[in-house]
Amino acid sequence: MKKIIIASDSFKGSVSSLEVAESVKKAIHSVFPNCEVGMIPVADGGEGTVEAMVDGLNGQWITCKVHDPLMQPMEAAYGILGDGKTAVLEMASASGLTLVPPEKRNPMLTTTYGTGEMIRDALQRGCRQFLIGIGGSATNDAGTGMLQALGFRFCDGEGRELGFGGQILSHIRKIDCTHVLPALAESTFTVACDVNNPFSGKNGAAHIFARQKGADDAMIGELDNGLRHFAGVIEAQLGITVNNIPGAGAAGGLGGGFIAFLSAILKPGIQMVLEAVRFAEKIQGADLIITGEGKLDRQTGMGKTPAGVLNAATQQNIPVIAIGGSVEDVEALNRMGFLAILPIQPGVVSLQQAMDKAFACNQISRTVEQVLRVIKHLHSHKQ
Repeated sequence: MKKIIIASDSFKGSVSSLEVAESVKKAIHSVFPNCEVGMIPVADGGEGTVEAMVDGLNGQWITCKVHDPLMQPMEAAYGILGDGKTAVLEMASASGLTLVPPEKRNPMLTTTYGTGEMIRDALQRGCRQFLIGIGGSATNDAGTGMLQALGFRFCDGEGRELGFGGQILSHIRKIDCTHVLPALAESTFTVACDVNNPFSGKNGAAHIFARQKGADDAMIGELDNGLRHFAGVIEAQLGITVNNIPGAGAAGGLGGGFIAFLSAILKPGIQMVLEAVRFAEKIQGADLIITGEGKLDRQTGMGKTPAGVLNAATQQNIPVIAIGGSVEDVEALNRMGFLAILPIQPGVVSLQQAMDKAFACNQISRTVEQVLRVIKHLHSHKQ
């Protein structure tokens, strides 16, 4: 083995993408001391994506003051990659559901304003390219809060500026762009989006997602009507038909807000990440790729990190081994094209022990070393 690439997601709550890679690298060099090892931290646009990209692209963490979904002050962190021009952030850091106690969840009131504040901070630091994950939102405001933080104003029929949250959508009559930050005109936005829901309607943002954010039936109806009304205003004033664009309903309509106002491109999360790290280029000439995530099962094939890695590797005829903290549906995963699916646990262990970072790292190294010993033996007998 001359070149092995490690491209694993984090094992959620236990080991980061980079820590998985370090553990695998240790195993590779114990069996193939002279092997070239490429470590490419990756993720699928969800939790851990910013960390993986900051680690993988020589980035730095930035902390800034923002407002949470109920407009309370807080601090949020995002990454600026090594080029100094690309910001990578997760809307959940400022506008996520976990930031709101269950008894206070109300998508009529919650706002994406803090997400806009993170973008504004990055613009002020010179960033003009944005890679944004929009999973885990507490909001159903169609991105109006984010846009308000960037200088857009939404006014009622009397020309009065409206407040925040999903409650304003049905009252918007005019979009005022006169105070929009000039830097937005030279900025590009790529949004990680793994749902295809339209803006409004029975499969739209309100009907599918608002209940988990605290909405009752009456609110869902009002929010859906608001989204439909706002889509009409957008079409009339901006000339963009947003309502039926797949993904426009993601994160309470934030996907649609990004498309209509910031000309964003929506992509599956793993695609956004692999393109950003130039994955196809970096794996050229590899003999093997090792990927993984905390749980490998039938859902792995639905846009998760190992599936994206496998698709890219298959185009270059590179075999892929996947490791996981727990493993189900092995036959289905093998049919997808993985060379092997390997659980890292040595036997029955408690969840607490399985999640322990040092234990998990040791098991990752042990598992990979064993399979590489087999590969080495078979190679030596061929020659």
